[in-house]
Amino acid sequence: MDNARRTAVKVLGEVLQKGAFSNIVLGRELNKSNLNDKDRALATEIVYGTLKYKYTIDVILNYYIKSDLEKMDGDILNILRISLYQMIYLDKIPEFAVVNEAVELAKRNSIKGSRLVNGVLRNYLRNKDINYCDEKNNTEQLSFKYSFPKWIVNLFISQYGTEDAERILNGLNMIPAITVRVNNLKTEYEDAWKLLEDNGYDIEEGKICLEAIIITKGRNVEDNPLFKDGLITVQDESAMLVAPSMDLEEGMTVLDLCSAPGGKTCHIAEIMNNIGEVFAFDIHLSKLPMIEENAKRLGIKNIKCNVLDATKYDTTYKEKADRVLIDVPCSGLGIIRKKPEIKWNKNTNAMKELIEIQRQIMTNACKYVKPGGKLIYSTCTINKEENEENIRWFIKRHSEFTLEPLYYGESDNIIYHKEGYMTILPDKHMDGFFIAKMIRRR
Repeated sequence: MDNARRTAVKVLGEVLQKGAFSNIVLGRELNKSNLNDKDRALATEIVYGTLKYKYTIDVILNYYIKSDLEKMDGDILNILRISLYQMIYLDKIPEFAVVNEAVELAKRNSIKGSRLVNGVLRNYLRNKDINYCDEKNNTEQLSFKYSFPKWIVNLFISQYGTEDAERILNGLNMIPAITVRVNNLKTEYEDAWKLLEDNGYDIEEGKICLEAIIITKGRNVEDNPLFKDGLITVQDESAMLVAPSMDLEEGMTVLDLCSAPGGKTCHIAEIMNNIGEVFAFDIHLSKLPMIEENAKRLGIKNIKCNVLDATKYDTTYKEKADRVLIDVPCSGLGIIRKKPEIKWNKNTNAMKELIEIQRQIMTNACKYVKPGGKLIYSTCTINKEENEENIRWFIKRHSEFTLEPLYYGESDNIIYHKEGYMTILPDKHMDGFFIAKMIRRR
């Protein structure tokens, strides 16, 4: 028989030791398991919760284990991690049950490992009121409280100040709402609303996007007939703001240079009412079928998919486009609430490499824009080096482009910069995001 905690340990091993994506490996393991719905939900909770609070958990473990955690047996370490997560952050599971289950799991590995697990967990229960970090060190306190590596905490403090940095950390730990975008090619907002209610969903209006509906309760959206029939698609509200920022019109030629999995591409085509051309590119051929499948489900017929390396200039598309979207590869610091392993698989060196790639893409993309056309730059990060500083760098070198202001109404998590671009801070309803719109004047 499969076991929720055993499954969680296996998934965490793939993610933390091998760099796998949590959503992919968890989905794979759950699909091949015989877990019931309750245990599937528990495994999911343990995986994402442990990834979210790994820093804090490891600080506590380091107090009781004097050897280097990373040199420990991976399964034993992850058994300890999921056990502390349950005892600290879940209140429905008795502590004795967590310890017993952990010891039984560890026995499958080794008797020695099970003794270590038993000793550490019982020692923690006897001493759990200990203060595990330096109260006088602000970075250390925030890192421990919100469970973020110190380099990310320091980055946010240096860029946003302590107050907003703490707000960002809190937002990135919130459980994301499920938000869907109504497909105007197939239905009206009011009709989709009624059908969702008829299908047993508790829903509310989106925070800022006109096409957005927030699902607060109900079964898996992908099992819903509205999704299967293409009346709705799952998309975060921050991402929903990209296509409306492009000032799209029917009959335009649009290039989306980093398209997969195609959510923004399809939104572009929907706004254009299937009239005009939308070229969807990605560097990986294997990702193009995702875009095509999304388009087919949504009833979109004007998207053309092809392989393109956005870091290399292709003369085929010189001044071809009315609009060019570059949703560039980024550090993903704005979507940690959905992919908490980002905390552990990114570093400052990797971000510097990304910035070089982002600037290569910007340099090439601007050549595809017609005079009078527009270039839209977006990321799912809130790192200013990848956002504001990249835009300043670009405008300084490309005087033919000027920024156009973006505005979507007042919201407490949106920063409208005087230059015209916008930063979205993460909260319960929206990912951290950045959007800039530039028009080519000549």
